Amino acid sequence: MLEIHKKIVLDEDHRPFAVQIPIEEFERLEELIENYGLSELMDEVKNEERLSVEDARTYYKSLKTNVEG
Repeated sequence: MLEIHKKIVLDEDHRPFAVQIPIEEFERLEELIENYGLSELMDEVKNEERLSVEDARTYYKSLKTNVEG
């Protein structure tokens, strides 16, 4: 498990309202969340039909044309 060194920030009434963590730990958390999301997306589409290389190139060219146009 990832160890997180957190500091609780309190308001003037001594109620917690924020957390501070070292930037390295924040970046690691971001990476873990992105990887989890990617794995979930891959699981969602694992049974979908795959494009041939040529079909994929044609599809991506059409995306580029639609964005630039």
